[in-house]
Amino acid sequence: MILSKLAGRPVLLAAGLVVALVLPWFIYPPVALDIVCWALFAAAVDLLLGFTGLLSFGHAAFWGGSGYATGLIALHSGLPFPVAVLGGAAFAAALAVPIGFLSVRLRGIYFAMVTLAFAQMVYFIANQWREATGGENGLQGIPRELFGLDLSDPFFFYYAALPFILVGLFAAWRIVRSPFGRVLMSIRDNPNRARALGYSIDRYKLLAFVLSAALSGLAGGLFTVGHGFASLQGVYWTTSGQAVMMVVLGGIGTLWGGAVGAALIVELNDYLAGAGFEETGIITGAIFIVVVLLFRRGVWGTARDLVAARASRARPAPENDDAKVEASV
Repeated sequence: MILSKLAGRPVLLAAGLVVALVLPWFIYPPVALDIVCWALFAAAVDLLLGFTGLLSFGHAAFWGGSGYATGLIALHSGLPFPVAVLGGAAFAAALAVPIGFLSVRLRGIYFAMVTLAFAQMVYFIANQWREATGGENGLQGIPRELFGLDLSDPFFFYYAALPFILVGLFAAWRIVRSPFGRVLMSIRDNPNRARALGYSIDRYKLLAFVLSAALSGLAGGLFTVGHGFASLQGVYWTTSGQAVMMVVLGGIGTLWGGAVGAALIVELNDYLAGAGFEETGIITGAIFIVVVLLFRRGVWGTARDLVAARASRARPAPENDDAKVEASV
């Protein structure tokens, strides 16, 4: 796997860093912020889906719940936005503990439906608890306070938020490359064998679920501060579905494929909205179907496999012993 090997090399990592640094110079800064926030969210979902084998439709609870927590901290405490964002991520992780504890014992569609049910419970609470969340109006006017610096310009806020995104992506990469990540993949591939080897698979799944929720909360908090408001859309189930779609488009189990899927979906939605097309879901859904049918491993996964196949064909075939004897004669 050539690209999978290159993913650990400084050249490709430096290229990704350069793209992240120059992104707001080439596209509208708020759109650039959306891309990197959704990229981290997709990586968090892929940590659970691609490396643990758990499909969650409830991660909107952590993305949007962190947004509300971040907004409340920023509005009522006056603390710098990094503190508010980290507080939102901590809230998402804490919220994931009881949800994960009750969900990780299930598998397949049952796990997906239970997480969806919990996310809808969070949505109901956010809608009804108007004194705290603002109900349908949401939280508005969330400040971007950072020790007196003026971050009202989205261009400057992008660079203030980017280090947190990069740290989150690095944390996801480090998790899947660690011995803990290897255990998660063994649980994904053969849970019975992992259990026979002495691993408590429910505990590993729960920890993976909480870590995924924390990264989702980090992304959701930055997204909320960047836009200055938190709304019910953040905790609605379609937010989870969009993150899953990004992972599938980029490639399940590739980690970096989620960033590719995020860029495609966010850019497409922005283009269609700018063109006055309201039913963006029709176009994105059609593209999703085409990609699933033609690129079974996603955009990144298919490109990785094609490069690996070409590289293997380019290598000279090793000669067997008989051929060597005949050549010597």
